[in-house]
Amino acid sequence: MSTDYPRPGSLPDGVPGGRAAGPADGPHGAGSAGPALPPARPSADPPAEAPAEAPAESPVDPPGYELPLLLFLGFRALVDELHAELARQGHPDLRPMHGFVFQAIGGGGTTAAELGRRLGISKQAAGKIIDGLLELGYVERGADPADARRKLVRLTDRGLDCLARSARIFDDLRAGWAARLGPGRLRALENDLRQVTPSGPVRLDVPGWFGG
Repeated sequence: MSTDYPRPGSLPDGVPGGRAAGPADGPHGAGSAGPALPPARPSADPPAEAPAEAPAESPVDPPGYELPLLLFLGFRALVDELHAELARQGHPDLRPMHGFVFQAIGGGGTTAAELGRRLGISKQAAGKIIDGLLELGYVERGADPADARRKLVRLTDRGLDCLARSARIFDDLRAGWAARLGPGRLRALENDLRQVTPSGPVRLDVPGWFGG
């Protein structure tokens, strides 16, 4: 069976482009002081933060090991923020690996052996993960309608709620990056990463890959 999941790059970006305007020039032209104006009335809302400008390009290439570290730090920053928000929304016991587990279980459920194959871990290790999620109320065991000899693991309503919340939180986190970098720069970054990463579904065997 495949250890893959539909690639996020197939989804539409959904965030309009555009570049933040620079500081407005005075009515008498750029750099002119112009006549004195009365102080502006304070706004009820704080001013929107302009997207960060691209840093000046260094003439010297950084060492090669910085690239994977920066990519990993970006991944971890997003996942840590996701779990902090999930905890605030009533899911404090989940860990980063559980997201891969939920995706590997999928909407139709799976067996412990198949879950282990999808995650790149042993059946016994998958069974321990299932037992922990059972205690937390995220999964349930039941008979396979197509084969009564098989036991399927399915996501409960609590597990499905966590997946739905995670999707919305990731949308908010992406919007935060777009606000900091600028929507165009973020889309360019995503497109560039699609050019240098394998096409097709995303593998879910990260737990086994890290632990192997």
